[in-house]
Amino acid sequence: MARIPPHSTSISSYQMKPLALLAPLLLASSPALAAGPEVFGIPVDFILFACTLLGVALFHHYTLYVALTGLATITLYKLGFTGFHDVPGIEGLITHLGHEWVTIANLLGLLLGFALLARHFEESGVPEVLPRYLPDDWKGGFVLLIMVFFLSSFLDNIAAALIGATVAATVFHRKVHIGYLAAIVAASNAGGSGSVVGDTTTTMMWIDGVAPLDVFHAYAAAFPALLIFGVIAAKQQAGYAPIQKDASPDARIDWLRIGVVGFILVAAMATNITVNTHFPDVSDTFPFLGVAVWIALLVAAPLRKPEWKLLPEAFKGSVFLLSLVLCASMMPVEKLPTASWETAFGLGFVSAVFDNIPLTALALTQGGYDWGVLAYAVGFGGSMIWFGSSAGVALSNIFPEARSVGAWLRHGWHVPLGYVIGFFIMLAVVGWHPHTPHKEGPVATPLAETAIHR
Repeated sequence: MARIPPHSTSISSYQMKPLALLAPLLLASSPALAAGPEVFGIPVDFILFACTLLGVALFHHYTLYVALTGLATITLYKLGFTGFHDVPGIEGLITHLGHEWVTIANLLGLLLGFALLARHFEESGVPEVLPRYLPDDWKGGFVLLIMVFFLSSFLDNIAAALIGATVAATVFHRKVHIGYLAAIVAASNAGGSGSVVGDTTTTMMWIDGVAPLDVFHAYAAAFPALLIFGVIAAKQQAGYAPIQKDASPDARIDWLRIGVVGFILVAAMATNITVNTHFPDVSDTFPFLGVAVWIALLVAAPLRKPEWKLLPEAFKGSVFLLSLVLCASMMPVEKLPTASWETAFGLGFVSAVFDNIPLTALALTQGGYDWGVLAYAVGFGGSMIWFGSSAGVALSNIFPEARSVGAWLRHGWHVPLGYVIGFFIMLAVVGWHPHTPHKEGPVATPLAETAIHR
């Protein structure tokens, strides 16, 4: 794929923004963190992670080496000083990897599998035909974001983001603005925030006993957020590279390839629902989702051969991304502040830096949250930085220029703006109705004494 010209690796003021964003998050979180060596009240673990993220931001032509160095440094530090979540030494590392290997294997399977899926979709002819149906001006870009939002309500957000990015690469003549890439990720995360089959975090809530309707009102924030960042990003893109006005006259849809794409997506969705609904006790013991995608790819290969030559580069990118995921999993976020709408709001920003899966797990253990508010916060909040969500991680495999944190913040400023405005619209319209711990009492029973009413 054609690339936007790479940004300079020289240090500029906007490239220092990652550290500026990370510092207040760490300071705000430090009272709730596990004990360990600290510098100015910040655990050393977080300082090492911040240095890794800053290195990725400044030296994005060497991101793999920076990420692997950061992972090795953090691992050695924890082996020698703090252990892994209160378990010391090699035993702690083995225990930690034993908990994380399913997440890592699933993500690796999805990243590689969906890279091949995206190429299937690109070669299906649908991106070339779409200009016949999309508006010719900035509204075409906005309609595409709405499509991604809708797809993500029932598909994996990685698949929705990659389909959106593949279409964008075609209809915008392969020149996609970083602000628009951020909006594609944000649309995929916002679309899944109110559906228990649309995002990993909401699926976790469902598995744990939260009723599907108890997360649905996340859309009260997601729709306004989409309107805000979507319009701004669509106009950014229109100014950078206008949409292709007419489809190529010889553009044709390969319906068999579309069938292959649909088969793979249905296999992934069916596996996710089946395992999490009927076999929740084993869902975290084996990477069912990643394996299902690859079985579907291999079964469909005789019909339409995947472009296997994409895998070496995709694997290299995946190793880099999974290194950051492992680094984040080692951070000592062992407990959360008292459940409140303020805490949920703050977790949205924290999830832009740390994996939202352990944050959600902690919140489920703690209880007392309004699950729809939390679903929006941890689901959409990761869109504010490219590695804050699996959709952003996957998209950066196709568009490596997205791995500049500074550029993402500079051009995707509309995403945090949409997050904040959407959150407070939801709070004003729906209110904060925390639930009793769902394993101890009826689901959806509001704690009236602390609720914010309309």
